[in-house]
Amino acid sequence: MYTIYVTFTCYPGKREAFVERVRKEGILDAVLAEDGCHCYDYYFSEKDPNLLLLLETWETKEHQQVHIGQPHMDKLRSFNKEYISASHLGEFELK
Repeated sequence: MYTIYVTFTCYPGKREAFVERVRKEGILDAVLAEDGCHCYDYYFSEKDPNLLLLLETWETKEHQQVHIGQPHMDKLRSFNKEYISASHLGEFELK
């Protein structure tokens, strides 16, 4: 299994709106239907109202690499800067 995590710093008041737009645009459903996707979940920080965590788990790193080139990810990238001021990515692989 290959897992990445992304922490997003959202503009004030935009965190929930971003996740709702991802759902509304059908992006979340499209990702979850992708071959090799085991998990694609957003988590809200209790401490910081602008912090958002995304966990993605894929069968392999290659599945995740195919994922980032999908049309629905292009759609997400077309609007994420309206909601997100910074992001940091990390990865790990469970064996």
